[in-house]
Amino acid sequence: MHYARIEASPRLQRVAAVLADGRAHSTLDIVQGAQVCAVNSIIAELRANGWAIACTRRGDVWWYQATHIPAPVAPEAAA
Repeated sequence: MHYARIEASPRLQRVAAVLADGRAHSTLDIVQGAQVCAVNSIIAELRANGWAIACTRRGDVWWYQATHIPAPVAPEAAA
């Protein structure tokens, strides 16, 4: 899978900021809070960047919760 690096993607950074509190967020919470679409694809990209994100369905609503947030990559290590 091709995916964006979080260091270079404002879109991923906005979703990461929403999930960083460790609480569960619905798809709509993420769409509105980060102003993005295709939340499931963004979650897959964050996972490819080292994030662990649980996904659960409650009724008709999907919820996402960060369970592991990787340490930031130093700029020289990312090059």
